[in-house]
Amino acid sequence: MIGYALLFGYFAISTALLLNLWRLAAGPTLMDRVLAVDTMVINAIALIILYGIEQHTKVYFEAALLLAMFGFISTVAYCRFVLRGDIIE
Repeated sequence: MIGYALLFGYFAISTALLLNLWRLAAGPTLMDRVLAVDTMVINAIALIILYGIEQHTKVYFEAALLLAMFGFISTVAYCRFVLRGDIIE
């Protein structure tokens, strides 16, 4: 039964990634593209988590945590750059 749930999860997240890729390509503004990349990072984290559940190992959860921290820091850095013009004061 967990196999069906994982298959559905893979399908749903893959569809979300394709829609984010479309938003990245067709986004009218730069902020739309930044949000699309941020959402793609979240979807990649979800795929890593699903793969970790499928493989029954904890290594992928740690990798997902590292990717989440990297995604958060990069989003904050870009927002500071847009608002202030520099990242480090």
